[in-house]
Amino acid sequence: MWRTSSSSRLSLNLLSRTNPISHTYFSPNPNLSSSILAVDGIRGGLFLSHLQSTSAGISSSVETVGLGKSESVRAFGFNSSASVLNARDVAEAIRHYGRCYSELSKARLSMLVVATSGAGFVLGSGGIIDFAGLCWTCAGTMMVAASANSLNQVFEINNDAKMKRTRHRPLPSGRLSVRHAAVWASSIGVAGTALLAWKANVLAAGLAASNLALYAFVYTPLKQIHPVNTWVGAVVGAIPPLLGWAAASGQVSLNGMILPAALYFWQIPHFMALAYLCRNDYAAGGFRMFSLADASGQRTALVALRNCLYLLPLGFLAYDWGVTSEWFCIESTVLTLSMSAAALSFYHDRTTKSARRMFHASLLYLPVFMAGFLLHRLPNTQQEFMMNDPDKLAGHQISGTELQGSENSSYQNKQRKNPSGTQARPPVAYASIAPFPFLPAPVYISSNS
Repeated sequence: MWRTSSSSRLSLNLLSRTNPISHTYFSPNPNLSSSILAVDGIRGGLFLSHLQSTSAGISSSVETVGLGKSESVRAFGFNSSASVLNARDVAEAIRHYGRCYSELSKARLSMLVVATSGAGFVLGSGGIIDFAGLCWTCAGTMMVAASANSLNQVFEINNDAKMKRTRHRPLPSGRLSVRHAAVWASSIGVAGTALLAWKANVLAAGLAASNLALYAFVYTPLKQIHPVNTWVGAVVGAIPPLLGWAAASGQVSLNGMILPAALYFWQIPHFMALAYLCRNDYAAGGFRMFSLADASGQRTALVALRNCLYLLPLGFLAYDWGVTSEWFCIESTVLTLSMSAAALSFYHDRTTKSARRMFHASLLYLPVFMAGFLLHRLPNTQQEFMMNDPDKLAGHQISGTELQGSENSSYQNKQRKNPSGTQARPPVAYASIAPFPFLPAPVYISSNS
């Protein structure tokens, strides 16, 4: 003989009235666990929770009559008309879309972009770093970078489907629709740009929007047209540290170009090694990489070596312009020579092993370079002067014989040594007239010229 409490009977009556298709009966066996299999999964799940909480431990069994087993027990999902809502299904949906968004945004690559932008923000700050501003800048940069990478995959879905290393991405594998990915990319791109304009400044937001457009609508189609795409992509990678500098200082200055220049020249050997290692895959995907027209690999290795050498003067410029201490000049030179040695080895022995060695050397170079840059940085005195004396900024002019405001002692000494009264100029890297792919080489310009 079985018994139920009044609250249990009330819940079952409500369930039966709510879903007239379902019929319920009570099991005469009190040891069976209670269960509800309803046509309306969400509504049935709610009544199940209510029944189990009010039955005071007295078991009953409620089953659905007249429906197939596969329909009545189908788990909750976005494509299911009859489903049961439970925590496992929700967690699985969150994991699925989280994984798809992470792969679509190329999370690790986006984090590298954020790291370079954050480094630029710190270098562009004065003696006191605005950590709240740093966080907002990194968040906005992450959103814009994720948007650019997502749009890249939307446009290259057919190419990615032909390549072994990309065919399992969310779009080629069918785990996410193209419309869903396009809406996701557009939403976070607009949100990231708006966040930078609100929390940083319009200049930083403009750089972010420009970089997004350059990556998605110039670099991406160029990959299927001409090998110059690698150099355009290097420009895209050089803008985030400049964005960070602009977010901190509110301007783009010559000192702020050192880290972007390092990112630009570093990307060439990094991508040349990658293009050599994956040349067969790139050919299958229809991408026009520089290495595909270089069967021997000699020109590819030479371009990589040349751009490693272009990195050598940057440590000196950082010290000479008062951005870092003299220790960074030494460390940067040793680090660059190490990567250049790996590039030279690749040039003499153009094998997969030597190309992979150069690729790993480039991966090690960037974090060590940026860490040394931040460790030996000197405060951005121009930004500090602007923060301390905003009223004097409008009438602030720099002449050749004196430097108003707070400047470091080494630069003041150089100004005193210039008796001609003309404005002293720091060394500048001018673009050479050498044809593609020979890139600009730094040229020292004397301050007396």
